Amino acid sequence: MAITIGVVGAGQFSGQFAKLWQLHPGVGDVFVTDLLPERAERLAAEYGLAGTVPSFEAMLDSDVDAVAIFTQRWTHGPLVVQALRAGKHVYSAVPMAVTEEEIAAIIEEVRGTGLTYMMGETSHYNPATVHARDLVAKDAFGRLFYAEGDYVHDMDLGFYDAYKYSGGENWKATASYPPLLYPTHAIGGILGAWQTHAVSVSAIGVVDDRGDGVFDKEVSMFDNDFSNATALFEAAGGGSFRTNEFRRVGYPSRIRESRFRFFGTQGSLEQLATVSVWQDREGVTDISDHLQPRTTLAPDDPSLEHVAPALRDAFTSGSAPVHDRSRLPKEFANASNGHEGSHHFLADDFVVAVTAGTLPPVNAWVAARYTLPGIVAHQSAVQDGARLAIPDFGYAPGE
Repeated sequence: MAITIGVVGAGQFSGQFAKLWQLHPGVGDVFVTDLLPERAERLAAEYGLAGTVPSFEAMLDSDVDAVAIFTQRWTHGPLVVQALRAGKHVYSAVPMAVTEEEIAAIIEEVRGTGLTYMMGETSHYNPATVHARDLVAKDAFGRLFYAEGDYVHDMDLGFYDAYKYSGGENWKATASYPPLLYPTHAIGGILGAWQTHAVSVSAIGVVDDRGDGVFDKEVSMFDNDFSNATALFEAAGGGSFRTNEFRRVGYPSRIRESRFRFFGTQGSLEQLATVSVWQDREGVTDISDHLQPRTTLAPDDPSLEHVAPALRDAFTSGSAPVHDRSRLPKEFANASNGHEGSHHFLADDFVVAVTAGTLPPVNAWVAARYTLPGIVAHQSAVQDGARLAIPDFGYAPGE
């Protein structure tokens, strides 16, 4: 039986998923709501959705089976809890939440209701993560003991436009969002392959010096002036991993904004903007082609009209050879993809989890392990790198 989905937030990102769910054979009607009704109406007309709903509360009062939350990143936690309490399955854009208490509340509601919660973490299907996950299953690394994950997305390459689009007149107050509170594109790619979790962290933040009112404590609603940050995590079972969250960086974010490295006793994998290699004691193998997504949508495609030009590359990549598309609906074959081939898998994962009653890959407990380390890392950075313990919510029931 097909499910119905209510999309909450008609911004630059949600339309790509509304389009995929509209195509999915396991989905019936797709509705949309936004604080600005004209945006919801435009999205519904553009993709031929079933219609608009006047508010989030009205969406929860409706008979949709699930809601997909694409609102501003610091609003996700409370909205997810409200939706679960209303009896709706939930797909949430990243991050899961911005406090440990919000994460705990989501897990409590998922456990109590038995409803599906999934965080839409793109790095779980980053080609490097998929390949590393395959190599871990084959024990090719030997013992993994160190990994790195970078989310290097310069503010000038799309984020200024995105914050202006979503933040209105006070966009500078929101554009100062602490980098380490948006950690999942770096941490998720590491933990999506390495079966461990973070137990402690020490982090350093770099105070911004651009002087344009962004990352300015006097303007910031988050009292934040860090534009770049680095965190070193202790991994459960031994080893460590490091992440970088950079918003002021001379790097071509549009080519590859998340990148990863894994080091084991028998082999290592390293990924840069355009090159990926496998290395062992015998030598180096270039695996760039295996991990390179094929473009499926031109950057000037009409469906990208409302996406900031500097962000469009993230929405036009197709699948890489490493991706196994055999599990995807045939209706996705010629549909636009994005974020290095992750969108198709994310959209399908959620529908399958809801309809089959199974845990999605990035369920509430996994999402907590992808998110909470960054929250604690920001606290460490504020405390000049103090090493802090990271609480863990464990595995999902039955795992």
